[in-house]
Amino acid sequence: MTTMTKGYAALASDGDLELFDVPRRDLRPDDVSIDILYCGVCHSDLHEARNDWGFSNYPMVPGHEIVGRVQSVGSGVTSFKPGDLVGVGCYVDSCRECRPCEIGEESYCENWPTATYGSVDRHDGMPTYGGYSKHIVVSDKFVLRVPASLDLKSAGPLLCAGITTYAPLRHWKVGPEHKVAVAGLGGLGHLALKFAKAMGAEVTLFTRSPDKAEEARRLGADHIVISTDEAQMAATANAFDFVIDTIPSAHDLNPYITSLRLDGKLILLGMLEPIDPPLHGGLLMLGRKAVVSSNVGGIRETQDMLDFCAEHGITCDVEMIAMQDINVAFERLRRGDVHYRFVIDMATLGEK
Repeated sequence: MTTMTKGYAALASDGDLELFDVPRRDLRPDDVSIDILYCGVCHSDLHEARNDWGFSNYPMVPGHEIVGRVQSVGSGVTSFKPGDLVGVGCYVDSCRECRPCEIGEESYCENWPTATYGSVDRHDGMPTYGGYSKHIVVSDKFVLRVPASLDLKSAGPLLCAGITTYAPLRHWKVGPEHKVAVAGLGGLGHLALKFAKAMGAEVTLFTRSPDKAEEARRLGADHIVISTDEAQMAATANAFDFVIDTIPSAHDLNPYITSLRLDGKLILLGMLEPIDPPLHGGLLMLGRKAVVSSNVGGIRETQDMLDFCAEHGITCDVEMIAMQDINVAFERLRRGDVHYRFVIDMATLGEK
C-alpha cells in the first residue's frame, strides 16, 4: 500500500521540474517516516534530471541531502522516535551481506546500493523518489541522527558534499602533521577547506581566481596559490601530502602531481569522466605518488562526520530557495552561480 505526498519531479530530460504526486510506501517494521524540512540541491540532481549520464529514469524526484523530523516509526524501530531530527543521504539501502556492507561501507556495496532517487527498491521493486518532496519513508539503518547544535538549513548538504570530502580525509588519516591542498572552491572545495583545517592540517587553496583569496582564508585556507601563475605553481613542487581535487571537469592533473611530496596522494572527487590530458607516469614513479578517489562514506562514517561538524561548528554555506524556484536554481547551477549550495525550504511546497 502507498500514500501520496507532494513533490517536484522531472518527467523528461528536456523539461522543467513540476509539481508531482509522490507515492510513499506504508511503514515496514524497520521503517522511519520523515517529514522533510530542507533538501539540498546537488549538482548530480541536475545531471540526473537532464540525463547527462545516460541512465536516468522518469518520473524522477531528485534530492539526497535531506533533513527532517521523524513523524512515525515501524514496529521494530528502537533507534528513532517521533520528533527526532534526522537526515537521509545518497543511499537508502544496500545488500547488507557483501564485505563492504559488513564493514560499514555501504556506498561500496558489491551488489550496488539503492540510491535515494532514480533507483529501485530491493524489496518491492518500486522506484525510489528523493527529497524534493514533503515526506519520505526510509529504513532505519539508513537514517542519520542530526545533532541539535547543527543549523538545520545548512546540514543537508553535509550528507553529500560533506561526506564526500570528509571520507577521504579520514581514510588517509589527515592530521596536524600534514600539508593539504584543495583544488577548486565550490560545494565540495569549501567544505574540504573547513574539514582539513579542523583536522589540524596546514591548508592551501589552488584557484584560478585571485579574488577568491579572502573568501578562502575565511573558510580556513592558510595559503592561496593561483594555479595560472607559473611561478606560484613552480614554488609548490614537493610541497603537499595530499591534494584534494574537486574540479568537476577534465583538466590537467600533472601540475598537482608535481606539487606532491614523496608518497603524496592526489584525491579526485569532482571529475567523473576520463582523465584528459593523460597522466605522466614519470611524475608518479619518481615520488612514489598515487592518484586515488573516493565515494561518499558509509552510514557509520557519515554519522561520525555529522558529529564532527557539530563539535567543530562546521556547516555548508548555503543559499535558501523556495521549491517553486528549482528550475531557476538549476539554470544558475549549470552556470556555476551558487554560493556554495542551494537548499530548498520544503515549507514553501505548500505555497503558490
